[in-house]
Amino acid sequence: MDPRETKPAIFDRVSAPLQIFLICIPVLLGGWAVEAISGDLAEVFFTAISDAYLQVSAFVAATFLLFYGIERLFKADAGALLQEATFWQVPIAAGLGALPGCGGAVIVMTQYVSGRLSFGAVVAVLTATMGDAAFLLIAQLPLTGLSMIGLGFVIGTLTGWIVNKLHAFDFLYDHNLKTARLKTVGKDASSPFLDRLWFLLLAPGLVLAFLVAFQVDVDRILSTQFLSKPATMIGVMGGLLAIAMQVASKLGLLGDSNHSKQKTILRRTIRETNFVTLWVIFAYLAFELPIYFFDINIQGIFAGWAAIVPLISVSIGFLPGCGPQVLVTTLFIAGYLPLSAQIGNALSNDGDALFPAIAIAPKVAIVATLYSAIPALIVSYVYFFAFE
Repeated sequence: MDPRETKPAIFDRVSAPLQIFLICIPVLLGGWAVEAISGDLAEVFFTAISDAYLQVSAFVAATFLLFYGIERLFKADAGALLQEATFWQVPIAAGLGALPGCGGAVIVMTQYVSGRLSFGAVVAVLTATMGDAAFLLIAQLPLTGLSMIGLGFVIGTLTGWIVNKLHAFDFLYDHNLKTARLKTVGKDASSPFLDRLWFLLLAPGLVLAFLVAFQVDVDRILSTQFLSKPATMIGVMGGLLAIAMQVASKLGLLGDSNHSKQKTILRRTIRETNFVTLWVIFAYLAFELPIYFFDINIQGIFAGWAAIVPLISVSIGFLPGCGPQVLVTTLFIAGYLPLSAQIGNALSNDGDALFPAIAIAPKVAIVATLYSAIPALIVSYVYFFAFE
């Protein structure tokens, strides 16, 4: 037996059904707590987890299902095809990054750590992606939103090609990354019951995710006398289930170890999405809790600094996650920020794709983010001086 799969002694005699029940406890408690516990801090905590699940995880799961489904349908290894298409992998990566949401960008990052994509493809996808802020911009200002997507694709592709001219295909690539990724992502607690519960929460979660992306207050619309926050409850339960399945395996709770090792489309989707969800929820809380405790007014940062507003927006793009970027887009739509600031943030922000990169290859994540800031600064300030 592989010593890494040995369970801690405390769980040696715990039956599989009891393990599954223990994994479900935080999910049940989370669903109960959303309705039973009130207060500003509780609201921040539950909203952060729910937003992470509905704004990110649901879209990531849908993208993985599509990606792996296409691979199975055409009996092709999309990652291997990308690896062979050295020239075209950059625009393909930029195209995936330009898709609203972070799912396409997350897939590119996972393919990079598998050694199949160039560093230029990473820079291309991080430059092109606008994350969940794209949904908000398209909903409120469709023409501007589509223009940002097109601009991100073009600038991301050009930047990726330039980077590949300057650096070798495997620039900064550590050949231990693939092993690290498999070790980090390749194991979670699972069973047929847990996987069915996971998809049972994902199904309404996807519908809610699209409504939330277009700024619909789903809790207000769907609330009843029994459930005042049904959307938040589903988001919290889905997020906590993903966390529980990831963390439980580290504690020796595997549920059904044979099932968790399967490599079906559904299992791969669950395993990859849970890994991303864990990091996204951590980042959402790391962003929201300091704002709550220290009463940070991000909107006030922009007041009276017209000439450096694009620079500030680009700097905010360095922050992992979509929360800060959605805020910048909200301020732009409300008229507090000029278009140059929106352009700079759209090109510099990496959305939630940065979380798996930071978790597995922090050096690559940092350098690629800095590279994406260069075209962001150039394009935003060209627009600022030419038109504003």
